[in-house]
Amino acid sequence: MDRIKFIKMTAGLLPIPFLSGSLLAGSSKAQSPEPDAKITVCPPYLKKGDQIGITSPSGYIFLNELLPAIKQLNSWGLQVKIGRTIGQRDGTFGGTDALRVQDFQEMLDDSAIKAILCARGGYGAIRIIDKIDFSRLRANPKWVIGFSDATVFHCHIATHCHVATLHSKMCNSFPDDWEKAPALQKDTILSIRDALMHTGKMEYKSIYNIYNRTGRVEGDLIGGNLRTIENLSGTPSGIQAAGKILFLEETHEYLYNMDRMLWNLKRSGQLSHLKGLIIGAMVRQQQRNPADELNRSIYDLVSEKTKTENFPITFDFPVGHIINNFALKCGIRHTLEVSRQGTRLIEI
Repeated sequence: MDRIKFIKMTAGLLPIPFLSGSLLAGSSKAQSPEPDAKITVCPPYLKKGDQIGITSPSGYIFLNELLPAIKQLNSWGLQVKIGRTIGQRDGTFGGTDALRVQDFQEMLDDSAIKAILCARGGYGAIRIIDKIDFSRLRANPKWVIGFSDATVFHCHIATHCHVATLHSKMCNSFPDDWEKAPALQKDTILSIRDALMHTGKMEYKSIYNIYNRTGRVEGDLIGGNLRTIENLSGTPSGIQAAGKILFLEETHEYLYNMDRMLWNLKRSGQLSHLKGLIIGAMVRQQQRNPADELNRSIYDLVSEKTKTENFPITFDFPVGHIINNFALKCGIRHTLEVSRQGTRLIEI
């Protein structure tokens, strides 16, 4: 994995000075369930000749937009099956709820399909998650791939199926012209191949951030989009983060909304029994009136909710709605090392 260079993300963030006096008084810890003792099953890794299905369980997308992804997947020796939802549209969705359920279900049940790649994010997975029968996934594990709205699947599958999934870019992030694409964009796409085809243990690096909390831990990786994780809280698809390494990312949310989401995690006990915390890109939406901005940074917001904990924390990790959004294996055990030399996340 030496070929892939992981760098700290800086573009897209709007830094706010750290306000050391802004930390609020800590509240009592909410009760949290014991660490999940069930072992996560790793689906078989893909090999040349295997079939990968592309479906759109959230927003709509058209076939011509998939062509760069199809070309790249074919170059890895994979066969591609196009789902029924591709080219369909029902408002913002990739077809009706019924069609999106049918498409996803057929790909789950088809033993010839070894992985399911979400074509894009948007919104819609929450509308269909309770209508999908995941029993065949438990019996015949396969990779479910995507990020953003696909966090619904990562969380639900982790909680109910204990099968590993892949948090990564989707079809609409593949470059139109591979040869002209920036090296960093190529590396993120190739990380999908490396994760799915198991070219070696995955390893990620980011440079030191003064707000990090140092430490070394081991644990299963879990996480995704902060808003989606918050929305799933208290539902059958809610995450069970105790004893795990949690990663979070967010985009185009007002800072006060991010604060509210983090309070949800704290008050529901999800931050009380972590092994480690990874904060990826937290791209904020600016208030129209600058006077309405929350006078804190994302570093403040995370620090005040974890100040009574002692697990390692790393910021600006290469995951999220950014170009350096690398593939992460959810449910797989990793080592997280946070030091003054930087951060390393290493698949065990």
